[in-house]
Amino acid sequence: MSLKKIGLFNLICLATVLIFHEPACALPKSGKDDLYKQIEIFSDAITAVQHEYVEGVEPKDIIYGALKGMLSSLDAYSQFMDPDSFKELQVETEGEFGGLGIEITIRDNLLTIIAPLDGTPADIAGLRALDRIVKIEGEITKDITLNDAVKKLRGKPGSSVNLTILRENEDELKDFNIVRDIIKIKSVRKAEILEDNIGYIKLTDFSEKTKSDLDNALKTLEQEGMDSLIFDLRNNPGGLLISSIETVSEFLPTGKLVVYTKGRDKQQNVEYRAKGKTNFKDIPLIVLINSGSASASEIVAGAIQDHKRGIILGTTSFGKGSVQTVIPLRDGSALRLTTAKYYTPSGRTISENGVEPDVTVKWEEFKADKEEGTKKDVFEDIKQVKKEEKPKDEKEEQNQQPKQEKEQKEKEKEKPENEMLKKDNQLRAAVNLMHGIKIYRNTQNTKKEE
Repeated sequence: MSLKKIGLFNLICLATVLIFHEPACALPKSGKDDLYKQIEIFSDAITAVQHEYVEGVEPKDIIYGALKGMLSSLDAYSQFMDPDSFKELQVETEGEFGGLGIEITIRDNLLTIIAPLDGTPADIAGLRALDRIVKIEGEITKDITLNDAVKKLRGKPGSSVNLTILRENEDELKDFNIVRDIIKIKSVRKAEILEDNIGYIKLTDFSEKTKSDLDNALKTLEQEGMDSLIFDLRNNPGGLLISSIETVSEFLPTGKLVVYTKGRDKQQNVEYRAKGKTNFKDIPLIVLINSGSASASEIVAGAIQDHKRGIILGTTSFGKGSVQTVIPLRDGSALRLTTAKYYTPSGRTISENGVEPDVTVKWEEFKADKEEGTKKDVFEDIKQVKKEEKPKDEKEEQNQQPKQEKEQKEKEKEKPENEMLKKDNQLRAAVNLMHGIKIYRNTQNTKKEE
């Protein structure tokens, strides 16, 4: 089942294990007496609200409000879903939903963007990972719950929403007016050969379709001559846990530990290992991550790093390492409860810490060279002047022409600079590093043959 971005565009779809329990009703054996005493206090508070509050309040509204507060007080990922919200979660597993195309969470008591999804309205508008949403339609988001944030950001495709953003290392607030749209997710955003048979795959999420999409992309690139791979997980906010296991299994030998979970309930203590056959367990591999890489992305990066299967390049990932279980309640509502944390094969917990890259390369905003156009224009002017000049020696000029024409044809044959590499300093660094890895490998293979 695909979680596919809880809430509109995404509440927290990060490597979530969706386990649907029977409606919860039994109390735990230990601590019953103390719990009953606290419930009495809760009952007294409800009675006071019903009798003393300035206006009449429906009992259901009181209970739902209390449940929202209770779950949000536990951690940033646990939440109470009323029947409508729970139905939305189930509907959105189809992989298509209306919204902006961002993943959100509460971090440091602020509504925070985990990552904008590639090609969505949020991405096109220029929102970034770790942007803080301080206002929605002019209303301050202080103390807002995730559910309430989703409802405010949700709307009909074609309608717009105004967001006020606080960005790290910038003093001024930024306003964005973003038009909502139907969000369609393609797991493999891009797959191509960059240069020197270096393959490149950009993965945007982890869903039911990820395995088949990734398999097809890898096979296609292999047929095109791929002998090494740059696997881009930047701004990938996660998705299904099982999808992350299937993804790592493309690159690790069968049976290798990928991740394990530990919780208070022994049923939550589970090991997940690489499975299935793979043709890519020896291919040189570089994984790109950044602060928008979360959950399932961190599982993949952590496993690759711990097994020294490839090099992690970029900046530290988001740090979301917990498992949520969905527990339906008898009235159609549900709890989304954090029940375990996950750990990399070496025992590292990713929660709050994230995955630190082996090679740190900070993102640099691309700025077109303003002088480039001027230089080109001057060069063109010089050529034009030379054309207008009368040659002193016509015979010498005729001898030079074939040589010039040959040089011009050779230049035309040269492959133009990849636009993506030109604008992406982290990807350029990965390509340069991959060149070095391939040279080293070839040297070692030659020594072995000798």
